[in-house]
Amino acid sequence: MTAITLPVGSAPSPVRQPASSAPMIELDRLTKRFSTRLDFAERLAKRLGANVQEYDVHAVDDVSLAIAPGEVVGLVGESGCGKTTLGRMVAGITPPSSGRLLYRGRPIGELSSEEARKAKLKIQMVFQDPMASLNPRLRVSEIIGEAPRVHGLVSRGEKAEYVATIMRKVGLDPAYAARFPHQFSGGQRQRIGIARALAVQPEFLVCDESVAALDVSIQAQIINLFMELRRDLGLTYLFISHDLGVVEHIADRTVIMYLGRVVESAPSDELFAQPNHPYSRALLDEAPRVDTRKRTFAPIKGEIPSPLNPPSGCAFHPRCPHALARCKEERPVLREIAPGRISACHLNDIA
Repeated sequence: MTAITLPVGSAPSPVRQPASSAPMIELDRLTKRFSTRLDFAERLAKRLGANVQEYDVHAVDDVSLAIAPGEVVGLVGESGCGKTTLGRMVAGITPPSSGRLLYRGRPIGELSSEEARKAKLKIQMVFQDPMASLNPRLRVSEIIGEAPRVHGLVSRGEKAEYVATIMRKVGLDPAYAARFPHQFSGGQRQRIGIARALAVQPEFLVCDESVAALDVSIQAQIINLFMELRRDLGLTYLFISHDLGVVEHIADRTVIMYLGRVVESAPSDELFAQPNHPYSRALLDEAPRVDTRKRTFAPIKGEIPSPLNPPSGCAFHPRCPHALARCKEERPVLREIAPGRISACHLNDIA
């Protein structure tokens, strides 16, 4: 089969589709719960009267989201809020407990096996730790070239040139294709991870803290690479990060998660200028900025509630300085508060 060559060098920017165009990816009430079952010792302890029980971890709770072609959506929240689990469900690595994932309007779970395989190839993931996600026993040529060969995108004879093309695209010298991952720096390994994702010609990349493990100077290089790939290949991103500065720079739209739920979504420039939800405001207030360097920073008060037993009503109410009696009893729904902006807060009903 003839190789589908990735573009090399500069290319004209693709025509961006408006946000109102048909979504590339849709999450329809996506939920993930991890159930823990008692092992033999725990069952025995329970029979002897110990307070041991099975439990469910509410990792992602009823998330709905639509991402348009060519859009970069930043997903932000504290550690443990469910960002990575959500990203892994989008990438097809973790199956949801309930809800649907749609690719170009079609539920992936309802496609034939061949259609589902092709759809999943179009959605790839770039992981946080490249050393952990790259097979240390494989050479770079195999890490990048094996999947496109197996899926029939290139023949065995075309693989070497195909790998070289992709390596050049991500800023790596093809002469290093015979090396192993441990022979590269952290930034180079992340480029290998990106090249592996690009090798199957995806349209959508889930980037899970893809620059968090890198030095600041290398972070800037990788972010610039993501921007160039978006321009040259017309890629769409779900960019997961706890670094608000990175998200503000790269994302068209920012989604804020708290304890497995989306609490606010808005165009990045609007959200960073004027956040609506109290949790969003608390996050942005404590983000270091040049113009606030003389300020004493303090973390958000209180601890994140346990996902084993999430609070009733609004999940943020135990830590919210503006909590009402209603917040403790009634879960707020996401609703539009301005064109293109949604928020889940009862305070929006008081105006």
